[in-house]
Amino acid sequence: MRRSSSLQRLLIYGLSGPIVALNVWLLSVLFRYFQNPITILSMAAILAFLLNYPVKFFERARITRTQAVIIVLLITLTLFSILGVTLVPLLIDQTIQLLNKIPDWLTASQANLELIEKLAKQRRLPLDLRVVSNQINASIQSVVQQLASGAVGLAGTVISGLLNFVLVVVLAFYMLVYGDRVWNGLINLLPAQIRHPFTTSLQLNFQNFFLSQLLLGLFMILALTPIFLVLRVPFALLFAILIGISQLIPFIGATLGIGLVTLLVLLQDWWLAVQLAIATIIVQQIKDNLLSPRLLGNFIGLNPIWIFVAILMGYEIAGLLGTLVAVPIAGTIKGTFDALKAGKQGDFMSTVTIAHDSPLE
Repeated sequence: MRRSSSLQRLLIYGLSGPIVALNVWLLSVLFRYFQNPITILSMAAILAFLLNYPVKFFERARITRTQAVIIVLLITLTLFSILGVTLVPLLIDQTIQLLNKIPDWLTASQANLELIEKLAKQRRLPLDLRVVSNQINASIQSVVQQLASGAVGLAGTVISGLLNFVLVVVLAFYMLVYGDRVWNGLINLLPAQIRHPFTTSLQLNFQNFFLSQLLLGLFMILALTPIFLVLRVPFALLFAILIGISQLIPFIGATLGIGLVTLLVLLQDWWLAVQLAIATIIVQQIKDNLLSPRLLGNFIGLNPIWIFVAILMGYEIAGLLGTLVAVPIAGTIKGTFDALKAGKQGDFMSTVTIAHDSPLE
C-alpha cells in the first residue's frame, strides 16, 4: 500500500513539471497573439483597482456608485490633462534631446577608452580595449538607425497611444460600474471553497501592491528631482521620472533604473555619475528601510527567490506587463492555497499587507 502511494506521488510530481511548462508556453503564445487587447484590459483593470479607493470614499457621502465613478473619472482626467499640458511636452523634449546626445556621448566614451589604452601602453600594462571600442561603434550605429526609424513612426505611435489611453479609461469606467456583476459571474465558475479566499486575496494583493508601488515611485521622483538639479545632472526630470517608474517593478526595478541612469551619465562625466549613484542609493535606502515597511509591509510566506522566478516568468510570458503583475498574481495564488490549507474561507494570507498606521487605510 505504501509503495503504491509513493509511486502515485512520484507520478504526480513527475507530470506536474511538464504540465506547468506546457501551460506557461501556452500562456506565452496566447499573449503574443492577443497582446494588444490583453494589455488594454489589464491596464484598465489596474486603473479600476486603484480608482476603487476614491470611489468608495465618495460613496460614503451617500451618492450612488455611478455618480461616484463619474466624479472620480472626471478628477482623474483633469489631472491627466494638466500633466499632459505641462509635464509631458517637457519630457518629450528632454527625451528627444537625450536621444540626440547619446551618439555624441558614446563617441566621447570611445575617445576616453582610447586615451586609457594609450596611457596603459606607455606604462607597459597589458590592456586591450579594442573589443569594447568595437562594441561602442556598433552601439553608435544602432542608436543612429533607431533614431532615424523612430522619427518616422512617431506620429503613428502617439495616435495609437492616445487611442489606447481612451480605451483604457472607458473600460475602467465600465469595470468600476459593472465589474462586480462580471466578477461574480466568473468567480461562480470556481469551487465554493475557493471563491472567497481567492477574491479577497486578489483584491488585497492588487490594490495594496500597486497603490504602494505608485506612492513609492512618486517619493523617488519628488526626492531625486531637486537632488539632480543641485548636482546639475543633465535631463534631471527625465532621469528622476525614469527611476520612479522603474519602481513599479518590485525588488529589482529601482536598481535597474538607477543603473541605467548612472550608465548614461557615466558616458559624459564619471565624477558626476559617482555623485549621482551615491545620492540615488541613499534615497533608495531611505525608501526601502523607512517607507516600504510602512506602505508595503512584508511579503508573507513568499520566498524572495520565488518572487524573482515569478518576475522572470512574467517577463517571459507577457514582457513588461508580466513583470508588473507577476508578484501580485503569485501572492494571490499563495494566499489562496494558504487559505485552503487552513481550511477556513476567511483565513487567507495576502502577500502584500499594510501596516495599521499606514496612510492607505
